[in-house]
Amino acid sequence: MAEGTDGAYVVPGPRVERARGVTDSAGNVVFAWPAGAFAAPPVVTIAVQAGAGFRSHAITANSATATTVNVQQSTGVTLLGIGVLAVGAAAAGVTVHAQAVAAP
Repeated sequence: MAEGTDGAYVVPGPRVERARGVTDSAGNVVFAWPAGAFAAPPVVTIAVQAGAGFRSHAITANSATATTVNVQQSTGVTLLGIGVLAVGAAAAGVTVHAQAVAAP
């Protein structure tokens, strides 16, 4: 239903919170959601700002009050003419963006 100008009730959308943080020396960043924002763990999407090398992220904990994300980084290595990724290491100082939406 579209925004009502005729006096009809419009159901509000789900609660959405956005946050930005920087990883610590272990590659972790914790997003603390406002008190009462979510009744259950939210659905969280993550974006990592660009930088040198390959970066991957994982949500390592998620609750109604906080979400923890770990970021690893790696460089590419050529082995016998085949490009592979080297072992990942904690990515410190990486800016991470999170968007949390109340679960349906």
